[in-house]
Amino acid sequence: MSWGAELWDQFDNLEKHTQWGIDFVEKYSKFVKERSEIEVNYARQIRNLSRKFQPKKSSKEEEENKYSSCRAFLLTLNELNDYAGQHEVVAENLTAQIIAELTKYTQELKSERKSHFQDGRKAQQHIENSWKQLESCKRRFERDCKEAERAQQYFEKLDADINVTKLDVEKRYQKARQQAQMRQQMASESKEEYSNYLQKFNQEQNQHYYTTIPNIFQRIQDMEEKRIERLAECMRRFADEDRKILPIVGHCLDGMTKAAESIEAKADSKQVVEQFKSGFEPPSDVEFEDYGQTMKRTVSETSLSNSRGESKPEKPGRSKGKLWPFIKKNKGSGPEDFSHLPPEQRRKKLQAKIDELNKEIHKEMDQRDALTKMKDVYIKNPQMGDPASLDPRLGEIAQNIDRLQTEAQKFEGWLAEVEGRMPIKNDTLKRQSVTYDTQNSNSTVTNNCTPQDRESPDGSYTEEPSSEPTVKEEDPEFNDDEFDEGLPTIGTCKALYPFEGTNEGTISLVEGELLFVIEEDKGDGWTRVRRNEEEEGYVPTTYVEVVLDNVKEEAS
Repeated sequence: MSWGAELWDQFDNLEKHTQWGIDFVEKYSKFVKERSEIEVNYARQIRNLSRKFQPKKSSKEEEENKYSSCRAFLLTLNELNDYAGQHEVVAENLTAQIIAELTKYTQELKSERKSHFQDGRKAQQHIENSWKQLESCKRRFERDCKEAERAQQYFEKLDADINVTKLDVEKRYQKARQQAQMRQQMASESKEEYSNYLQKFNQEQNQHYYTTIPNIFQRIQDMEEKRIERLAECMRRFADEDRKILPIVGHCLDGMTKAAESIEAKADSKQVVEQFKSGFEPPSDVEFEDYGQTMKRTVSETSLSNSRGESKPEKPGRSKGKLWPFIKKNKGSGPEDFSHLPPEQRRKKLQAKIDELNKEIHKEMDQRDALTKMKDVYIKNPQMGDPASLDPRLGEIAQNIDRLQTEAQKFEGWLAEVEGRMPIKNDTLKRQSVTYDTQNSNSTVTNNCTPQDRESPDGSYTEEPSSEPTVKEEDPEFNDDEFDEGLPTIGTCKALYPFEGTNEGTISLVEGELLFVIEEDKGDGWTRVRRNEEEEGYVPTTYVEVVLDNVKEEAS
């Protein structure tokens, strides 16, 4: 199907159609560009999402990574980050291989179209001018014929008139005959000119409609078909860019699936035990204390109060059954030997500290060995360096190793006490601090203590009662009145910030939440609140806005 043969008279419609074709290419280019922008924005949002939930560099996050579900989530975030990268690849390829190509091609297409239609207009103008010239020749021939005919009629009329004189007849007759002959001659020449130009026009018209215009329209048709084919190729490539990343995206999704399958609920439950196990014995039954006796009551040896070394009388109606869930923990960093922690947690902290010190010792030893070898090389080859220049650094490393070994021995001694073993005495231990020597001297007493002697309901723990007499004293942060059941509310508070409340004895907060205040801040930065009859605990005072009832009354 040829446009030159079928659409020979549709020059204007073809011009409109080809312009529409260019507009369509530009429209598709805009579509691909916006799709590319969507891919870029989507990839950016996915990366930001992955970055937002990446674990922070904190001890809490490191603790969470012990759980298989947390590790699986971290793997999922990493795979999601790679997944975002593939969408960035799609955007880059769409921009470089489709948008840039179509932009360049559109300019070429506009230039080619302009050239073809300029040729078409020239051909149209030429045939129109030729037609006008033919019409001019035709009109001139027609005019000359009419004038020749009028001259011939005048001559014949004059020849037939019998009333004119002979002299007039000759004079007028001669002039009319010459005029008629001249007009005939002009008509004959016009006829020949018209005939020649008609033949020429017919040739040009035939050339125009059967050769020139078909050739121009064929080039336009070829241009349009190439445009369509180029557009089809871009559409195929548009789909292929997505198809190329499917294997990698599938690999990312497989990684997410594998991460999910790696979650082990039993292992995570075991990690909870490992992380929070205190090593304390559960408290014994509280013995009945008869207040009806006139004699001074004695505190039961199996009561919780005795485990703290307390001897003050119990107030009537005070139950210790719910003491443990509301224990207020120490908020400070704690002593160096971690004696503020429960036995099991203390053992883990001590072991982790020993492992850390051993790594540092091995690192220092590796540096010492490397410098020793370098010194030997300098001794054998003095031109390479001065052996004595390494002595200060070797001396510094020796001091570091000695210090680290002393620290390690100190923590191993504490670990031995926690595990119920006597610390090994050697020359290195003699170099320890006075505090550590004192603790070692009391270790025998510590190892003979019963589990109840090692318990501390306020969350602290020590195996050295003789070296830390403060454990036996009344804890200023803890008294029996703090954990009475059914304490009355003394006001209300509004949470200004969210608070997780993961530590024992604390309670979580949601921003804007209203709670009841049952004990105001005593100067330690913590306020005791109640959410309902069964859920209460401590929250940071700076995280809430407290309004006490007595303040309300004074304001009213």
